[in-house]
Amino acid sequence: MIHSIASGLIGRGWDGPWYRVRTEGFQASFVAGDDEDLDEVCNVDVVVTLKDGSRWTATVFTVAEAERLMKLWAETGEALGGRYFWVSDGLIVRDPGIDSMTGVIAGLIENGEFSEIFERVSGN
Repeated sequence: MIHSIASGLIGRGWDGPWYRVRTEGFQASFVAGDDEDLDEVCNVDVVVTLKDGSRWTATVFTVAEAERLMKLWAETGEALGGRYFWVSDGLIVRDPGIDSMTGVIAGLIENGEFSEIFERVSGN
């Protein structure tokens, strides 16, 4: 089942360098380039603020982006010649785009897996 945030969506838009998506349960602040097609974003940092005020962070990649990076690293010699992909607060999703990624975040919060994947920002 694809999790849709449409029913809980409060607003979305640019706020300085952030593209923010506000829902009833959380705010997701993406560090996307303002010239990026938001439906095609495949590698982005995100800070999620929950209703309780706690902030969490992750880097979200698509499967295709992880594959692209591993092929690049095979040429450059990074990551043992592209033989592995690792990031401490990384989340790999199937589909690109801010809306798709926000739907995954909403689903992770709903099913209780969010705090296992995202890293809590110190001090809150």
